[in-house]
Amino acid sequence: MTEKEFKLLGMDVEKGRWILVVIGLLINVCLGSIYAFSIFRKPLESLWGITSSQSGYPFMVFLAVFALTMPIAGNLMAKWGPRYTALLGGLLVGGGWMAASFSADITTLTLLYGVIGGAGTGIVYGCPIAVVAKWFPQKSGLAIGLTVMGFGISALAVAPFLKAMINNPDIGILNTFLYSGMVFLALITLLAQFLSFPPANWQPAGINSEMVTVAATPAASSLSRQEMLKTRHFYALWTTYTIGCLAGLMAIGIASPMGTEVAKLDADMATLAVSLFAIFNGLGRPLFGTITDKLGPRHTAMASFTMILSVSLLVFFFGHGNAVLYLFTFCILWMCLGGWLALAPTSTGIFFGKKHYAQNYGLVYTAYGAGAILGTLISGNIKDMTGSYLDVFPIVATLATVGIIVAAIGLKPEKVVKTG
Repeated sequence: MTEKEFKLLGMDVEKGRWILVVIGLLINVCLGSIYAFSIFRKPLESLWGITSSQSGYPFMVFLAVFALTMPIAGNLMAKWGPRYTALLGGLLVGGGWMAASFSADITTLTLLYGVIGGAGTGIVYGCPIAVVAKWFPQKSGLAIGLTVMGFGISALAVAPFLKAMINNPDIGILNTFLYSGMVFLALITLLAQFLSFPPANWQPAGINSEMVTVAATPAASSLSRQEMLKTRHFYALWTTYTIGCLAGLMAIGIASPMGTEVAKLDADMATLAVSLFAIFNGLGRPLFGTITDKLGPRHTAMASFTMILSVSLLVFFFGHGNAVLYLFTFCILWMCLGGWLALAPTSTGIFFGKKHYAQNYGLVYTAYGAGAILGTLISGNIKDMTGSYLDVFPIVATLATVGIIVAAIGLKPEKVVKTG
């Protein structure tokens, strides 16, 4: 929505811009359905007689393509704006899900769902974030955190509907892709119509410009992608983002088997635990976004890694057969992953400004893909070599220690500049 449209609807712009946060949250609920893909795996294995590894291919490819298309989406937004970019992405998301319903094997499903659907999600995902970041030029952490919260809670909201359709004999698993795609196509393309940037140089009323903290120089308020790549803040942010996502996505990937094999929960309780973790994943986004507004990227990142380090050591030394500790530690790990998905986009605006935000965050977000791939490879290989998921956690603790050091040195603001 534009400033003029807010006024035509009789809305105060200061309050009306929060509607864009709600719209972004709803778009992310549609996109975050990928986190419910585990519901499809067993039915696909039964349908096509494939292995558990093969049934995970669409999920892995989806996440990889999702991360790789984010930089492209930033360039598209610079040319087309967020409305038409999100519209294109919505067509691909819905088209990928619907096309997947015609798959005859796992390879076809991986290409149609994983590549097309993943690309569409990568194109749409950054649009509401960039819009909200520009409508909230200062202290944007809470607004961004609420926007991306939709992605975190999506599995909790969408999974029951997907499972009900899969179990319905009149629908079945392939038609579940078809009907879901139709709904996502309709919702995303409709909601995309409301996405627009504020006018150039727009500022909310009452901003105090007496003191502005910037990452490096006064020019940091408008760094281009090429200029961003010359700063230490980019590499420190990318590295810490990768470590944060690696730890969190690893926790997501092994949560259920950890519950049954290590914490000794029964299968139903382990499934219920994952729903609990999803709530913390969603809440971590506005929480860490708000903390980033107050403490800044450096101290928020260090706090996150300190939490990851602490719970990793706790679960490694005392986690075997301890259901309460398992629930506590995995709530924290899932919350910290959600936190990084608010901390990183907020930090991108703080360090590099909002003028080229879409292009810059698209590149920063590739850290998510790196974390997803590394986390999956590390956890799987460690389990195969040692026979226990517990042996994953000393590695996570070591990486968290590296994250604390990198954040302390690399995310340190260089100066405070007075303006006005």
